[in-house]
Amino acid sequence: MFIIDLTYNATIEAIEKALPEHIRYLDKHYESGCFIASGRKVPRSGGIILAKGVSREELEQVTREDPFVRDKLATVRITELAATKYHEDLNDLIL
Repeated sequence: MFIIDLTYNATIEAIEKALPEHIRYLDKHYESGCFIASGRKVPRSGGIILAKGVSREELEQVTREDPFVRDKLATVRITELAATKYHEDLNDLIL
């Protein structure tokens, strides 16, 4: 599993303008099964996406497709998580 940590480099107005295309990007990767959760940071300084089922190299390519990243509105950091303990309700997401 991977944690994709986006940090905004642009104004919220610029982020809002690119948001519809970013949502289409998210939808595409939810449909493929790569993304399993996502949302805004609080306070709104970026976002977090949880991903699984791909290699780090594949995920790096996926993140380059994000309009926020592509257009330099945000920087991205990818962290791999080898979950060793989790609530049983998350079995389908973790395994």
